[in-house]
Amino acid sequence: MNMNSSGFPDVAGKPSFESTGVRMPPAAGPEAPPRRSRHFRVDVGTIVSAVALAQSLLLVSLGYWGSQRLVSNIGTSAHRANHDRIEDKVLAFLAKAESVVGAIGSAPSLSPAGEYADRTAELLWTLLQQSPELDSVYVANESGQMLMALRYPVPAIRHIALGAAFTTETWQYKRPLGAELDAQQRFATQRIESFRSSYDPTRRGWFQQASKMQGPIWTQPYVFAAAQELGVTYALPSERRYTEGSPKALVVAGDVSLGRLSEFVRLFSSNGYGNSALLSADNKVLARSDQPGVLHKLEPPTGVLGALHAHMVADGTAGGGNDSTFSFDFDGRRYLVQTSLIPATGWELVSWVPEDMVLGDLRRAVLWGLLLALVFLALALFMSLKLSKLVTSPVENLSRIARRIGLLELDNLPREPSRVLEIQHLDQALDDSARSLKAFSKFVPVDVINQLVAEGHSLAPNGASRRVTVMFTDVEGFTSISESLPIDVLVGMLTEYFNLATGVFARYGGVVDKFIGDGIMVLWGAPADMKDAEYRACLAALQLHAQMNELNRKWHAKGLPEFRTRIGIHTGVVIAGVLGSNDRLSYTAFGDVINVASRIEGINKQLGTQTLVSEDTFAGLKGRLRTRRIEELVELRGRQTRMVLHELMTP
Repeated sequence: MNMNSSGFPDVAGKPSFESTGVRMPPAAGPEAPPRRSRHFRVDVGTIVSAVALAQSLLLVSLGYWGSQRLVSNIGTSAHRANHDRIEDKVLAFLAKAESVVGAIGSAPSLSPAGEYADRTAELLWTLLQQSPELDSVYVANESGQMLMALRYPVPAIRHIALGAAFTTETWQYKRPLGAELDAQQRFATQRIESFRSSYDPTRRGWFQQASKMQGPIWTQPYVFAAAQELGVTYALPSERRYTEGSPKALVVAGDVSLGRLSEFVRLFSSNGYGNSALLSADNKVLARSDQPGVLHKLEPPTGVLGALHAHMVADGTAGGGNDSTFSFDFDGRRYLVQTSLIPATGWELVSWVPEDMVLGDLRRAVLWGLLLALVFLALALFMSLKLSKLVTSPVENLSRIARRIGLLELDNLPREPSRVLEIQHLDQALDDSARSLKAFSKFVPVDVINQLVAEGHSLAPNGASRRVTVMFTDVEGFTSISESLPIDVLVGMLTEYFNLATGVFARYGGVVDKFIGDGIMVLWGAPADMKDAEYRACLAALQLHAQMNELNRKWHAKGLPEFRTRIGIHTGVVIAGVLGSNDRLSYTAFGDVINVASRIEGINKQLGTQTLVSEDTFAGLKGRLRTRRIEELVELRGRQTRMVLHELMTP
């Protein structure tokens, strides 16, 4: 026989486990009552006044904030409408230029020289007359031959032929485009001039870029060679195969002076509010409405435009592909800004307007509305104080009662009388709910439900593997005891026994799974994991025996039979969870460990012992409690292999 002793002291009556040398884990009994919250002592009227005032101020603040947002949105929308109008004009202007150049490029007989040159000149001249957006249109081939119809500096048809040593230019001067003449007279040549130059169309940026991209392009701003004016060119590559041989690569182009773009951006300030500007892809000013005249050189933005551009650069929105709306401060004044990208050219249209010029009157109207709202809210606050006193205090008390019901704390719940009919109905409903739940809680393990809910487990059929320590208890000779006692006496003794046992198990963290007649099945480690489950279960067994000794002495004094409890404990992995049907559930565990624990409890009768533990449970004790090894390997009913068991020794 192997004895492990922890040095239990002599015991007289109930053993005191706290006083032994055994280091006990903390009991898992009822939690300490929560500390009562400290309340600021003040009358209900003051509280309601403060709450109502805070709510009123919040509503007023939200209303004022919403009104300001609405005013800002109105101002932004009005500003955006003007901005979009200018953007639409610029886009239409550029689209017309693209359309005219595209029409020229699709002409079947297009050629800057040869038999189709006269037809091409007539086409260019005609389209130039119908397109005031363009300053000139022209076509050039890869041989350096070019045919151009231009409006400035004088109306003319310009022929260019690139030679080995020099370029020959021939200018056919026409009548003014606005003259009241028929079509033939408008195209009639007034005089012709020829001279040498160094102009090479194949070296011009528009020709080279279009040839390289093999698609339509808009050039960066540059000075036109003929008009000596700042502008941009739209160029489109084309190809023709003529009767004389191999295909010829052509480039069709049209010039747009920046002076025409200045006319559009000035439309923004025609109503007296704000200005707009066009910026190139490299952030140079192409046109702006806040400065008179036409730009003759590219310069970086200055003044308000320079400040807002610096703001855009700092925010990373300069030259971005998306439209943007923002506001910024400059020289003590706040400006609303709209920007948008002109996709075909990479330009950026920017418009700005002083915020006070657009929103000043609206903001003053909002302030007057705010003052009126404060007056009406003060009156509403006074009336609400009179009514709130009838509601606030009872509702707070009822909420505390409802919280206790939610935690299944159903004993000694107070009632809350009130003159308000709805509060009376709510108080009665809560009382009915509490009484129903109190009756229901007698049939379900409330502590298990609270633990499952607290840990987030779903109250639906489920299961998972868990390592648990299982205890089965049984009252020795209960059948003969029950036959010798009246039913009411027997039920009273069982009730007292179960109350004592469940109290002990709860103090040591055990969860009662079920009552089986006079027996009890208890789990340690489910539904929540538990450290040292074996040790806790064995301590609970010892404590149960100790307290049953006292109860048996009391019963013996009354002439009642004694209950001698037999216990079996086993540790292992089980399937534990909420099991059952969809409408009737029970938290339980099953598996071989459960069956073995039940068989171990039953073998007490054969061995004449009170408490037996398995080898797995014994290993978890780590020598902290006295045990006796059962030398003979025990054969359990229903199992082919024999087991090593240990008797847990009571002090």
